Amino acid sequence: ACEARGHLPSARAKVLREAYVFLRKLENRVQMLRDAQTHDIPDDALSRERIARGLDYPAWEPLAEELAKHREIVANEFAAVLMPQGGRTASVPAEDAALWRQACDEALDAGTLEASGFVPGPEAAEALLKLPKASPVRAMSARSRERLDRLMPQLLAAARATDAPVPCLLRLCRLTQAVARRSSYLALLEEQPAARKRLAKLFADSAFLAERVIAQPLLLDDVLDPRIEQLPLKRSDIGAELTRVLATLDEREAEAELERITEFKSSIAFRLGLAFNDGRADAVATARRLAMLAESVIIAVTALAERELVTQHGRLPGEGSGFAVLGYGSLGGEELGFASDLDLVFVYDGKRTQAMSNGPRPLEGSRWYQRLAQRVMNWLTVQTRAGRLYEVDTRLRPDGSKGLLVGSLDAFIAYQQSRAWTWEHQALLRARPVAGDAVLNAALAGVRRDILAVPREATAVFDAVSQMRRRWRAERDRSDTARLDLKQGRGTLLDIEFALQGLVLAHAAQQPQLLGVTANARLIPACRDAGLLDATQAATLVRAHAELLQRALACTLDLRSRVAPRDAALEGLCEEVTGVTRALGFAFD
Repeated sequence: ACEARGHLPSARAKVLREAYVFLRKLENRVQMLRDAQTHDIPDDALSRERIARGLDYPAWEPLAEELAKHREIVANEFAAVLMPQGGRTASVPAEDAALWRQACDEALDAGTLEASGFVPGPEAAEALLKLPKASPVRAMSARSRERLDRLMPQLLAAARATDAPVPCLLRLCRLTQAVARRSSYLALLEEQPAARKRLAKLFADSAFLAERVIAQPLLLDDVLDPRIEQLPLKRSDIGAELTRVLATLDEREAEAELERITEFKSSIAFRLGLAFNDGRADAVATARRLAMLAESVIIAVTALAERELVTQHGRLPGEGSGFAVLGYGSLGGEELGFASDLDLVFVYDGKRTQAMSNGPRPLEGSRWYQRLAQRVMNWLTVQTRAGRLYEVDTRLRPDGSKGLLVGSLDAFIAYQQSRAWTWEHQALLRARPVAGDAVLNAALAGVRRDILAVPREATAVFDAVSQMRRRWRAERDRSDTARLDLKQGRGTLLDIEFALQGLVLAHAAQQPQLLGVTANARLIPACRDAGLLDATQAATLVRAHAELLQRALACTLDLRSRVAPRDAALEGLCEEVTGVTRALGFAFD
């Protein structure tokens, strides 16, 4: 009607009509997917992929680019018709627009940038001069390049406003190059000042999280999402969300499922990193949630591996799979870091060793379990388009790297009862079943209790634990006069952990309730309640553990090893820990 009455030129009417049809189709597809009257595009990658396929796009990215194109057309027409005096007020800082023009003209120098607040200037100048010449930027469409030319001055301004302008700018330049072909992300950053500010702060504060976004730009959705502060706080929440994500797959193919699991893990771990970086979650809670996330991932990968194995080789006789995964170390102890590997041990029901599976290509039980363990290992560590899940270490299994990847329950019991060293029982204190057959997991938990509750002579335990601690410190402590190793150094995390393990091993026969706790943060009050620590000692260890873990996680987010500069507060804290361990009877020095 507007076109017929001459209010709208034919060309503009045509593009608006095309935009309307496109947006209507997209709206209908979203509502079909959600089975609800909604207008919000879902956040998760899987739902977006389904929408794209339903509209005959090969993937979400081309659809997102088409959406951005139509949104820009509509916004421009709206501005032209209803805000003819320039009502679109997104201003481009003049100083930063000039800097970007100079970079594009290869006329930018370090001195100009330093005068503008980017010190050291040479690094910033190099990054800005390289960006316009990068192949993804040179391949941009004219419309996308215009958007980039509007966005870059805004990113320069955002970087300058942070506490680390140059590192932030360097990372923003790398991200811009990574998403140059994804105009939807450029549009979002241009149109959302709050999101732009949040991204700049993140890139200034955390090298680790910035690198994650650059490597996996899908994580930008998590940065830009206004609901970013919503976190899964319970193990059941994480597991349920992962189950929901996998349930939306049209076809349950292993490769697709593994990619979705990896995307999910990356997203949740990234959100946990943001919460810790922003001060919304402390170190103890963050480490526990990272362990819960890993547990949910292992459960999903183990189920997927078993399903694929059954398809190829059939099931073994008996109820359940007869396969269990034990989490050791920081996973078992619910103290996982952002870049921690997983210490895993695989165990199977030995009664099925010689049984044959019932599939088209039958396998003997021992080989069936070996294949299953190997597949779980491979899928946890394989590189997918969405990245890698985890690094896995299985050297804590019986006989270490010389032993079988997966062993029977009877073999596990025999080793722990007759051949395991004290340090291996220390490791078992932090172990817990994390995935697999519920019946076998319950049996393993009982076996663990029985082995650890054997009466031990306290002096012998304390001597063995102290000797191992001194050995580890001599071999692994990276401390020097200026820096302190937060894990291996004197009075640090491992001193606390070894002291707790020595107390529990020496007293578990009389205090078996201690064996129900694997996390150091909860073991300290448990030892206090059992009378093994007095109130002052427990308070010291709780405070020291939380502070040391806080500093350790902060090092990871800054892409530094867990070695921190010595300061008076840190030195005093470690002296307090050393005082407690000495009073308890340990000789770690």
